[in-house]
Amino acid sequence: MLRLSKKADYALIAMKHLALRPEQAASSAREIAEQYDIPIELMAKVLQRLAREGLLASHQGTRGGYHLSRPPSAISLADVIQAVDGPLTVTACSTEEENCEQYSKCSVRDPLWKIRERILVALQGCSITELAADTNAPVPVTLTRSAVLHT
Repeated sequence: MLRLSKKADYALIAMKHLALRPEQAASSAREIAEQYDIPIELMAKVLQRLAREGLLASHQGTRGGYHLSRPPSAISLADVIQAVDGPLTVTACSTEEENCEQYSKCSVRDPLWKIRERILVALQGCSITELAADTNAPVPVTLTRSAVLHT
């Protein structure tokens, strides 16, 4: 089963929270953690990682905290997930390194790499703006004929 890590979940929650804030209004790790019942230490680590990766800016002081480093429309879900979890993988051999004993005989590696690319393209095509949009609206799903036939 494909599943996001808790850190990626928390990172997306924080990014949505910050996207919904007025222009450049900062939020502290404590504020975000308390609002969503997330352990403060873990939220702080996630926010620090997002800041290190350039997705957030941080400011010290009494009015300090974190805010998005660029418009939410310019930050994709792929950016956020990869910032906290590293490169997206769907198999143990998701790189071109031949350190798997089955590498030369594997018949599913290439198709799985193609699926990984499709997932990555989908995540890159969805921005934090879309994530922060009205949560009551149904999420549109568009399947092309080829996607239906090949999945």
